[in-house]
Amino acid sequence: MNKEYPSYKTIARPVGPVLVKERKSKFLGWAFSVTDETEVAARVSQLKGEYADASHVCYGYRIDPLSPRIRVNDDGEPSNSAGRPILGQIESSDLYNILICVVRYYGGTKLGVGGLIQAYRETARRTLQESPILTRVPVTLFRLAFDYDRLDAVMRLVSQLDLEIRHQEFGLDCRLEVEVASSTQMKARDGLMALGKIKVEEFTSYASG
Repeated sequence: MNKEYPSYKTIARPVGPVLVKERKSKFLGWAFSVTDETEVAARVSQLKGEYADASHVCYGYRIDPLSPRIRVNDDGEPSNSAGRPILGQIESSDLYNILICVVRYYGGTKLGVGGLIQAYRETARRTLQESPILTRVPVTLFRLAFDYDRLDAVMRLVSQLDLEIRHQEFGLDCRLEVEVASSTQMKARDGLMALGKIKVEEFTSYASG
């Protein structure tokens, strides 16, 4: 399981704005936890709305440790002078599922490509310094569906094996989602099957390490 679903590092919460000044230009950095491009678009759109008078809103992101997707956007700055140095800080910190945006207010003095690279890199670096980092580790989850007459037996097994209940729902039938440690997976499967008439769906997710 761990080979297919590697552990990865990401940020624990959004951070920003982090201010960096360079020759009268102001650079404001944000870091967001994102899992898909829809979330990226929403965050970028939000910043462009809030800072409509800014010169540029540049960003870089890296999503999905299983099949990494990356993108950079210079938003009108010279090619590779903004998004690429932002992404470089994400990669050097070995982070996934993260978006870093930098809003720039032009101060009237041209920085040149080298100056821009340095300013965007430094803003991303300082933003990450303010970002608490956590490690996400793969875990096995069992999604259970069963009738009420088996509820007591299922809950006894959950308690005996010290399974963590992630979600529970009681409607027309009973539905539980439990986290199962690798050392107890076989016991959990066998125990549930022995109870009979329980639908068990096994899948992998992530939890904080």
